[in-house]
Order: sequence, then C-alpha cells, then structure tokens
Amino acid sequence: MAEITAAMVKTLRDATGLGMMDCKKALEESGGDVDAAQDALRLKGLATAEKKAGRATSEGLIGIARSDDGNGAVMIEIRCETDFCARNDEFKTMVADLTAMAMDASDGDVPVSDAMTTRLQETLAKIGENIGYARGVKISAPQLGMYLHHNGKVGVIVGLDGELDAQAINDLCMHIAFSDPMGITPEDIPAEVVSRETEIAKQQAIDSGKPAEIAEKIVAGKINKFLAANALIEQPFVKDDKKKVKDILGGVNVTAFARYAVGEDA
Repeated sequence: MAEITAAMVKTLRDATGLGMMDCKKALEESGGDVDAAQDALRLKGLATAEKKAGRATSEGLIGIARSDDGNGAVMIEIRCETDFCARNDEFKTMVADLTAMAMDASDGDVPVSDAMTTRLQETLAKIGENIGYARGVKISAPQLGMYLHHNGKVGVIVGLDGELDAQAINDLCMHIAFSDPMGITPEDIPAEVVSRETEIAKQQAIDSGKPAEIAEKIVAGKINKFLAANALIEQPFVKDDKKKVKDILGGVNVTAFARYAVGEDA
C-alpha cells in the first residue's frame, strides 16, 4: 500500500473540510488514492446528511443579489440549527454561492437546482448541523430595490416601474421589512385571508348584540381597516405616518415585492 503522507492528508482536508483522522482513514482504505478517498468521504457526507435531515432548523441567513445587467434580483433563505452555524464563514460563503446560482432561475419562486444541492451538501459535510434550502424568489423590473438587515436574517427585494430616487427606494424596502405587507394593493390580499377576517368580525359583531344593519357597517369598517393595514400602498409610511406609501411613490408602480425573515413559514 502507498505511504500515507501528511501532504496527502492535507490535500484531502482542504478538498473536503473534514477532520484529519477521517481523511487519513479514507486514504488508508483507498490505498492512497486521493480521488477515491474524496469520493468515499463525499458518500459519507451524504449519509451523515440523511441522519441530520430530521433535526429542526430555525436559524440561518438570507442571501440577496442583483443580476449583472441590473434588471433582476434574487433572494434565498438557507436554514441551519443554530445562530453559531449561521455566523460560520463556511456557511456564509455557501449562502453567497447559492444566491449567485439562483440568478439563473426564471422570475417567481426559485426551486433548488441540482448544482445548488451539490454545493449545499459539500458544506453540510463540513458542518456538524442540519442545513437546508428553505425558499427563493426572483424579481425582474425596470428598477429594483434590495435591503438586507445587518444580521442577515431579514431581506427585501422590490420591483418598480418608473423612476424613484435611491433614498426613496431604500426607505420603501425598509418599510416593507418593518411592516410586512401581504400584497401590493387591497385586491392582492388572498381571498381566504379576507374571508377569515370577515368571519371573525361578524362573530364579534354578533357577540356584541348590535342590530344587523349596524353590525354590517362594523364588519365593513373593520375589513377596510384590515386591508389598509396589510396592503403595501395603503399602509402608513413608517418614516412619516401622516402619509401612505402610495404618496411617497408618486406615479411609480410597485410591480412585485418579497420579504423573507429567517425561520418564518414560507
């Protein structure tokens, strides 16, 4: 059998990120064949990943990037088990790599590709936690805004049709991050959400013993208030609540937006 040198072990460690003893054992089992040892360690990493897959992931990072032509933006969420892992440089590099890969996707929800899965599994083999791709989205528009909170756990991308200055775009992104709207206009709020809120308002009106005609007005008022509170353009602007978001937009239209917060339900 070929002699297992320190240089061979170092080469394998650099390629896989695994411990010295794991690398040395793999080299011994492969008869000193570095490539075969690397393949064996990759299989071991995949097996380890399967064992970790059931463990809860509520921490992680948001990745955001803009396309080279400036017309597209992507945002992804990668989860892990602990904040300690999320602050690991290996994890951060992997998130950046996956974000760049996501740029190849079409607009809308971004599914995890085979290449992204391979890159994620490479990192999983080096980190002793369960990590996974949670979700992703791509937006293309004539003008784009992006915001990533300093801790990397809340992100926003927004598409605009029209010209809005850089400060206003930044303020809009921060507003979305803070206010978490459900849609751009009241009509964009899911019908099932409005229906649920209507039923709750009706029951409250019934329980209060109000006459039917008064109850109807109460329900209508509550639903209008709910829609205004959750539709982006109708929300009071966070930097000046005497204005609505539509007031700071002027004639510019929001074509799409997405807000991610680590650990939230997709």
